[in-house]
Amino acid sequence: MDSGIGLLAAAAATRRLRPDADLLLSSDPDGMPWGPRTPADLTERARGVARAAAALGPDALIVACNTASVHSLETLRADLEPGIPVIGTVPAIKPAAVAGGRVAIWATPATTGSPYQRGLIRDFAAGARVTEVPCPGLADAVEAADEAAIVRTVEAAAALTPADVTDLVLGCTHYELVEETIRAALAVRTGGAQLTFHGSAEAVAVQALRRIGAEPAPALPRTGSLTVLHSGRTSTLSAAALGYAEGRLLAGLELRAPVAG
Repeated sequence: MDSGIGLLAAAAATRRLRPDADLLLSSDPDGMPWGPRTPADLTERARGVARAAAALGPDALIVACNTASVHSLETLRADLEPGIPVIGTVPAIKPAAVAGGRVAIWATPATTGSPYQRGLIRDFAAGARVTEVPCPGLADAVEAADEAAIVRTVEAAAALTPADVTDLVLGCTHYELVEETIRAALAVRTGGAQLTFHGSAEAVAVQALRRIGAEPAPALPRTGSLTVLHSGRTSTLSAAALGYAEGRLLAGLELRAPVAG
């Protein structure tokens, strides 16, 4: 679940790990974006999305949204667990800091500098050189599949990123959908230096499988179904979602050309 198509990265990671898994994507186009909402308002929107999914009896629920994980995870777990395990999404700050390099965290303006993110840095990156980089407009550009806006907002964030960065944390699930664009911009910024990217999609997919007692089995035949809910209504993947490799993989179109958004 997510407000929008930020859930594609975690869903695609789950599909790769378990081609036989039946996937349910529950988002909230009627209420997005969630970021500008108050925590209480955001939590109510997230509860609606989660309940719509829960009504179909999933084995687990991935909250594929950093903002909702910050503000709503405890409420969602109180609502659904133990019947449905709820897995939140946390920026991969700890693994990024392990190597001891120069870490940059790209996140939404609301998350950048927040007590939540500063707490993660304090707890998991003590002693590391960490730069928080706000990325205004990037999630919205990704959601709209607006290529020009994506390039513009990525380049603005790259300009704020230290040129000696070694590890980049993608602190918003939407950003994982445009990793290659981010890599290209940072290659210019760093003079082509090798960077390690740290997303959350595969980690939360593995955790979801673990919580239901399943193991990754990527060699299994692809037999899993796909169900899409938009603000509780049965729908299909949007043209914007199909503009990304993750959306095309989920739709079984991974060998076809991108759909124009």
